[in-house]
Parts: sequence; structure tokens; C-alpha cells
Amino acid sequence: MNRHVGSTNVGRRLLVLLPLLGGLFSPGGSFAAWAPKTPPLSTPWTAQVSPSNALPEYPRPQMVRANWLNLNGEWQFATATAGQTPPFGQNLAESVLVPFPIESALSGIQRHHDRMWYRRTFTVPSTWSGQRRVQLHFGAVDWEATVYVNGQQVGTHQGGFDGFSFDITDRLRSGTNELIVGVYDPTDAGGQPVGKQRLAPGGIWYTAASGIWQTVWLEPTPSARIVRLDMTPDVAGQALKLTVRGEGINGQTVEAVAFDGSVQVGSITGSVGAELLLPVPNPKLWSPESPFLYDLRVSLKSGTSTVDQVTSYFGMRSVGLKLIGGAPRPVLNGRFVFQMGTLDQGYWPDGIYTAPTDEALKFDIQKHKDLGYNLIRKHIKVEPQRWFYWADKLGILVWQDMPLMDSGKSPSTSARAQFERELREMIDEHRSATSVILWVVQNEGWGQYDQARLANLVKSWDPSRLVDNMSGINCCGAVDGGNGDVADWHVYVGPASPPPSATRASVLGEFGGLGLRITGHEWSPGNGFGYEMVSSPAALTSRYVGLIQQTQSLMTQSGLSAAVYTEITDVENEINGILTYDRVVMKPDVAQVRAVHDNLIAASRQLNNQGPLPLNQYRSLQVMAPGYTDHYLRHADSLGATAIVNSTSSGTLKQDATFKIVPGLADASCYSFEARNFPGHYLRHANSRVRKDARDGSALFDQDATFCARDALDGSSIGVSLEAKNQPGSYLRHRTSELWLDVFENTQLYRQDATWAVASPWWKSGADLAVNTYKSFQVVTPGFTNRFIRHADSLGYTEVVNSSSSTTLKQDATFKIVPGLAEGSCYSFESRNYPGRYLRHANSRIRNDANDGSALFAQDATFCAQPGRAGSGVSFESYNFPGRYLRHYSAELWITEGAGSTWNSPVSFNEDVSWSVVAPWAP
Repeated sequence: MNRHVGSTNVGRRLLVLLPLLGGLFSPGGSFAAWAPKTPPLSTPWTAQVSPSNALPEYPRPQMVRANWLNLNGEWQFATATAGQTPPFGQNLAESVLVPFPIESALSGIQRHHDRMWYRRTFTVPSTWSGQRRVQLHFGAVDWEATVYVNGQQVGTHQGGFDGFSFDITDRLRSGTNELIVGVYDPTDAGGQPVGKQRLAPGGIWYTAASGIWQTVWLEPTPSARIVRLDMTPDVAGQALKLTVRGEGINGQTVEAVAFDGSVQVGSITGSVGAELLLPVPNPKLWSPESPFLYDLRVSLKSGTSTVDQVTSYFGMRSVGLKLIGGAPRPVLNGRFVFQMGTLDQGYWPDGIYTAPTDEALKFDIQKHKDLGYNLIRKHIKVEPQRWFYWADKLGILVWQDMPLMDSGKSPSTSARAQFERELREMIDEHRSATSVILWVVQNEGWGQYDQARLANLVKSWDPSRLVDNMSGINCCGAVDGGNGDVADWHVYVGPASPPPSATRASVLGEFGGLGLRITGHEWSPGNGFGYEMVSSPAALTSRYVGLIQQTQSLMTQSGLSAAVYTEITDVENEINGILTYDRVVMKPDVAQVRAVHDNLIAASRQLNNQGPLPLNQYRSLQVMAPGYTDHYLRHADSLGATAIVNSTSSGTLKQDATFKIVPGLADASCYSFEARNFPGHYLRHANSRVRKDARDGSALFDQDATFCARDALDGSSIGVSLEAKNQPGSYLRHRTSELWLDVFENTQLYRQDATWAVASPWWKSGADLAVNTYKSFQVVTPGFTNRFIRHADSLGYTEVVNSSSSTTLKQDATFKIVPGLAEGSCYSFESRNYPGRYLRHANSRIRNDANDGSALFAQDATFCAQPGRAGSGVSFESYNFPGRYLRHYSAELWITEGAGSTWNSPVSFNEDVSWSVVAPWAP
């Protein structure tokens, strides 16, 4: 068996077939030999690259054949023009090192061209004479490739990030063969997916990567052959779902055998193209902590004779969402673990899109592991298959982005069709990678269209993984279609958390971006930028640790389930990497970074011990039955009911549909539901009807008002069914618009009616303030209780205010409490002496600004009142940044989240964000 193709065994065994076979050039003419150019930065691997060892490793680790011929190395190169006749039989003027894009120093060209020719010769090894067909494979060519063999076109391909192949057997001749590849790549001047490539790079946009940028190779095959393995682990079924794709099939069958080392664990036979269930009894589960991989041998058979055979590997793991502590969270193998990773752009200063060596390709993943990350978001680029092999082998979770079209253009109908073709190709090519757990379809509105439809489309193509329909739905005017499995914000510097919904987990797809210049290791010295600059490695470490501590607070308090820090390395003008762009300098202290990650991940595992519902928090219960998902549980006239609730509903209805979830009155391991607007009143059942009644102190009432959370009867992983404590087998269900406690019926209708989603509360405030009254807000932090919120020169501060203070100061410290400008169940604070001006946040700082009528201002000026985090008073949570609170710090007012080294201890944080609402200084 192959033992997972890496730098050992097969990877070494196959290096004997180097690109020198058959020679490179035809006689006649003149050409320049390859010579590397000097990159702006060199990596530790730059000098190791030469024509004799240009990425010699086997390029397709999940479908290995023993015989192959690597065509990487020195090729001839020339620029081209539209409509030009291919240069058959002609030596070209320059040499290029394949597979490095022509803009890279390692290519030997180091400039961009829209059109180009590649040329080389090769000889088919005589040992292949027993095979009937020869396949020519390209790992990736950006963007359009037209391929000629011996003067005849064998095929074309469009798409810069996926592999393609041609059967060239009928174009071959004995001895020397000529291979020419014509490439067209307009980069961002075209409408195709380009990722972050730009013809005029700068800021967050990078150098283009045109032409052949992944391995080119030949492979002999039989006429009837295996062309792809689609593998999906089925942990619950203790099996691997395996579909073997083939070509030239004429009655052949498939035999698949799985191995744990040399021990056979399961086998299956069946048809090509059919889904087979390969038994994997008592599977060893793959995870970042234990990335165990099984070996696989797949044979194509005619009767008892083996026609074709490949070896592969797979991991057994499950991915999904699960209701934990009141929020849907992503789970791996049924357990939640916080996904903490970095944005990984996959750029190299010497090779641009192509890592200089396989060891370099592995390096970035290993550094993630060394730093305690368990996640990589592969951002707006698709890597070669060997990168996914190392991710599988080393054990890292992967979010894979689809490279997007130019952010500044509205995609045409043809561009959309091309995008969707390339999207499907990306998924099909990497659907068997164990490490990939989530597809990111679009990012920050770049080339945005139909995001809800696209999310559903991706889910239909691959229901085994999570889907992120729009990473950065709060950014850049991006519109969220509401589909997919996660709600994903981008916040710089952050962190912050989108509110989890009843059906989507909360993730932070980008944050951080702390910049630090390291002299001698910059792409463009003096021109680099970060989202927040720090002065030293020690300052970077301290600030970073504080951000991760705040992220942990968001996990426990706001339902955040994943966070992606920008970024693992500097990239060109961005200097916000953990590593410098050349991968030479690790900027922060590794031990401290590893420790804070370990603490975060360990704390996340403890959340699995909680029940599915949150305790002592307000929530709304949403109907999950199809056709009724806009209905929520509410009380009305003392009876339980369901009703449509939305943002335009009345305040009364929103309160009626909001309940405080408390430990069960009769059993603390279960739950009771206290009415938001009738404290001391609980949902209970009486004569099978569900009511909202005042607690009367009787044991019967407490039993009637106690419900135990069970797995959703409809099978949903993010829903819950509520069984009566004192009537086991009876569940809370809705009948049309009424609430009843009914004995279980094994019907689809009952199961759906008795399944509930836990949604954010419709009444957003957990504490009540008197609206349209003037009040002042007093600091509760010991030693500062003589200070009050006030505005001065349009900014918010705290200051000492007393009876002898000036009239101006007293007025500055007085605010009118009004219903929230963006949400009536929250509050806004209007200046006493400047009517029409409100406290609002901007870039985390609290200001006193005039209402400009915009939706953004209304959101920034809306705060939801919650019980004081210090145990007294009230805390004001930002409406549009849940989990961030109005706080004072060194006399200034900010909105911040959690406690870190920058914002001192948790005790101080809780006190600093708690306020006493007192009589106004200026009535």
C-alpha cells in the first residue's frame, strides 16, 4: 500500500521519472537557457529550485498509479498574440521553469502577458508499451489553455484553479513528441474568477499568476480506466461512501479494499458510477488531534482480471451542526470544538501562486499546528492536491473559498455561468479531502449575485459539508441571502460575533490584521500596512493574546463558534502576518500564542457538557415544521399559541414571544420557560393544553412547568423537542396555532410539529428602562462611582459630576431614553442639550452625533439593555455588534468585548460595562 503519498515511499519511488526524458528542445534556432530572476524576497527554499527538481512529487495523492512521467522543468516560452498560429517545430526565444507562473521570479520570466506559448518535447517511456492509452494531465493553468501534440489540437480548458486531462494516444508518434500549450489569461481585465490577482497590484490585491502553475505529467492507462474517486465518510453507518468514476467502461466492475496499515478492515464490490458502502467497522476517527488515515485500493475488473488499479487514502469523520447551549454550533464527530485558524492566501514571494518545493507547501500547515491552530481558511485560492494531502495527513480543518470574480464588476450572464462551472469543478476535485469541512461560496460581495441560490446549489452538490454562502455579510454592502449553515462577519480589528440564528452558527470569518514591520523581510520596505500597527514582537504577542481571550468570551457569551485571524503570513504589501512573507521570522512568541489557543479550544470542549438550551437567558422558540417557520411560540390571554413574528411586529407580540429559559422548576436538569413580560409566569400544561400561568408554589405546578430537552423528533441536529417531566412520552407541540401537550405519535406531521428551533429573542433587551424620560448613567466600578457618562466635543467620556458642577456639565451628563432607533425593544440615548444628537459608536469609540437618518447611524445608536454584568445595574449591548458593550476606559467611552491584556481583567470589564440609571442631573 502507498502509506499516504508524501515525501516517503511512493513520493520518492516515482522520482526516477524526471522531466529530462525525451529532451527539451528541437534542434535549430536559438533560445536562452532558463535562469531564475531575483525575487523581492527569497524564501528558505528558493535556492533549492532547479530544472531537475521542479516539484518532482507525485501530484495526485488520492488516486495513485505506479507509472507516470513528470513534465515539470525547463520549457521554451514566447509571448503570443490573438489568433496567432501555434509555433510548431520552432524553438521559442526564452525558457520558463514549469510549473511556476510567469510573473514569478522562479519562472525565469517575472513579467505578465495576457497570451503566451509554452513548448517542449518528450518521449514516451518504452516500458509503457503494454498500456493502451496515454493521458496528459495539467494540475492547473490560469486561465484558458489550448493544448497541441505533434501539430494537432487535443483540447482546450477554461478555469484557473482545477485540473484537466486529455487522452493524447492517437496524436503520439515513436521517438520525440512535441507539446505546445497556448495560454490566455486577462487576469482582472476579464470576467472570470481571479481571486486576489490584479494587473495593478496594491493594498489587499496581489501580483497576477498566469500560465501553467501546477504540475504537468503523463500517465499510461488501459482503455477502461478509473478517472476519479468520490469518497464521503459515513461514521454513523461505519462505512465509506465510495463512487468510482470511470471512462471506457464496458461491463467492468469495481473492487475496493480498505486497510489499517497492513490489516484489511473492509471490502466491497459493485458497479462503476454507483455509490458503494465500503465497511469500516469501529472506525478510527480523524481529527486535528488524531489525523488517522486509512489506505484504500481500488481495482477495475473484468471477471477475475484486474484491468486498472489505483491506491488512495481516506479519513473517517463527520461534520454537521448541533444545538449546544442554545446556539447551533459546528461539530466534528458529533462534538463541538472551537475552530481557531488563520486566513491563508497561499502566496509566495518567489513562486507567487506556486510554493517553491513540496516541503515549503507543507511548512505553512505545520506552522499552524505548531501555533495551536486547528483551522485554515484557504482564502480566494485553490491549492494543488498535494496541499490537501498535507492538510489531511497533518490534521487541520479547512474552509475552502471559491476564488471570486473582480470585486468591482457586476458579473455578466456568461461570467456567472463560468463561475458556477469552476465552482462545481473545485468541489468535485476536492470533495474527497478529509480536511475540508466547509465551502465558502462568496466573500464580501465581490462579484456577488444569487448568494442564496448558490448556497443551496453547493449544498445539493455536497450535502456532507457545511456551506458559507457569504463570508463577511456585514462588510462592504454585501447582502445576506440567509441561506447556508453559518452567519459570517468580518470585523477589523475585532473580534465581534454575529448573532447565531435558529439554523446558522455564528462565525467570524476575518478579524485581527495586527501589523508589524520586520526590517529586511518586507516585500516593499516602508510601504506595508496592517489594520492596526504594533511596535514590537512583544506588543504583538500581548495584543494578539488579548484578542483571543476576547474571542473566548464571545464563544461563551454570544455563541461564536469559529474565528479566522488575518493572517498566517505577510503577503506583498500586507504586513499583518504571524510569519513574515519569506517565512523566516515568527513575529509573536510561539509559547504564548499556543497557550491561548489551547485554552480557547479546551474551554470549547467543556461546552459539550451543557444541555442544548441556554440557562438564564432570553430566547424565542421557532416552529420548524415546513410552511410554519415564520411562526414562534407566544402566550396570549394566558394560553400558549404560535403566531407570525417579524421585525415589524408590535412590541407586545415580541415580548409575548420571548421567554427566559431557567433550570426546570421540578428538575434542574430540565428547563422551565418564564414569560419576558410577566415575570413569575411560566409555560405549563393543564389538561393537555399549554398555558402561561403564575407560579402558585405547588409541586404540581412546578412539574407541569418543567420540560426536558430531547433530540429533535424530526431528526434535525439543530432543533429540540420538549418532553413533559411528569408525562414522559408527551411533547410540547403546535396544532395549527395552538399549543398542546400530546402523546407521541409516530407520524411525520407529529415529529415536525413537536420540533422547535431556539432563536434569538424577539425582545432584545433583558432589562427594562423607562422610555421618554431623562436619566443619567453612573459608573459602578469601585473608586469611580462619582463619575457619569457625559459628552464633550462630540465624544463620549465619564467625568465627576456633583451638585456644584456647571450647568453645561450637568446637561452634558443627562440623556433622554427613547426606543431604539433601529429596534424598538432596545434603546437610544438622546442628548439633553442637543436634541437630535445621540450616543453612537464609530470605530469602537462612543460619539455624540447628529442623526443623519441612515440605517447605519440608527444601528450604531441603538443599545440593548441587559442585566448588569457586575451583578447590579444595567449593561448596554451594541445592537449591531452583539457581545460588545458600552464601557468606560481611562475616562473614555468605547464599545468592547471581553477581557484581554489591553482591557484589563474580567472583573474590571464587568464593572466597567455596568451602569446605574439614576435621576437626571439636568431634569
